[in-house]
Amino acid sequence: MIVCGIETSCDETSVAIYDSKRNKFYSLVSSQVDIHSKFGGVVPEIASRNHALNVMPLFIDVLKMAGVSKEDINLIGVTKSPGLIGALFVGVSFAKGLAFGLKKPIVGVNHLFAHIVSTEIENDVKPPYLGVVISGGHTHIYLVDECYNLKLLSKTIDDAVGETFDKIAKFAGLPYPGGPFIEELAKKGDEGAVQLPIGLKGDNDFSFSGLKTHVINTITSNKFKLEDVAASFQRVVVDTLALKIDYALKRTGVDVVVVAGGVACNNYIRENLPKKLNMHCYFPSKKLCTDNGDMVAYAAYLLYRKRKFLSKFESALDIDEFIK
Repeated sequence: MIVCGIETSCDETSVAIYDSKRNKFYSLVSSQVDIHSKFGGVVPEIASRNHALNVMPLFIDVLKMAGVSKEDINLIGVTKSPGLIGALFVGVSFAKGLAFGLKKPIVGVNHLFAHIVSTEIENDVKPPYLGVVISGGHTHIYLVDECYNLKLLSKTIDDAVGETFDKIAKFAGLPYPGGPFIEELAKKGDEGAVQLPIGLKGDNDFSFSGLKTHVINTITSNKFKLEDVAASFQRVVVDTLALKIDYALKRTGVDVVVVAGGVACNNYIRENLPKKLNMHCYFPSKKLCTDNGDMVAYAAYLLYRKRKFLSKFESALDIDEFIK
């Protein structure tokens, strides 16, 4: 199959072509980081307008890259939720128009499902496994069964882990997005210098709000070097993730963990989370951790092949069926 994947859930426009016969991906991404950095975060209206400007040129260019025509496409996948509603609307409208014009089937893809299964693209891993999503908007643990059904085991009750990185960085005067700058600063620090709390320590769910507040208060006190605070913060993030993943492993009995999402780009987490868990963890490559069309195309292919849909999106006519 030739599958087209379209991703516009936040501030990155991406279109990909997946050739399942050759197991080859061709994709392009248009990032808006430079645009939104001046505001210290994503402005939804600006994101939506730039998606509208970028999606068609990316689609044309990725077809050329893959050496196929639009008529060669067998299936269209598009991120349907969760995300910024205006940004999603752009990608979904484009995908539906494409499906209607080409008379091709279309699959609405859950963004978190796409992140989780992106790990399979470059790793020899198949469910059942724990799917851990750590990103700017989400911190979730799912049990993924052999049929790609997802059962939510843990979630954050307040801030997501990536959101916590960004808010702490903003308070410390670091640029947006804050995660990479905290990671770089932490390399110069002592991760044992500051004692920080683990939220909801005895619970399955995550809470990062208290940790965020404690870190901000620590920075305000001026008692510790900023690099020591950053290093200690990263250590506690790994400790928290490891604790909750360990709870999930014991509850489910599975022995495979995949970790995906934007925060999975963090090298400290990639290196230390497996050590803390004392087991191998599967991560996508960094280019597949951030929002991308590859994961949407692959997820759509899996769902279509299994004839399992996460939404009522077999018809290309009614947008209200899946934008909720």
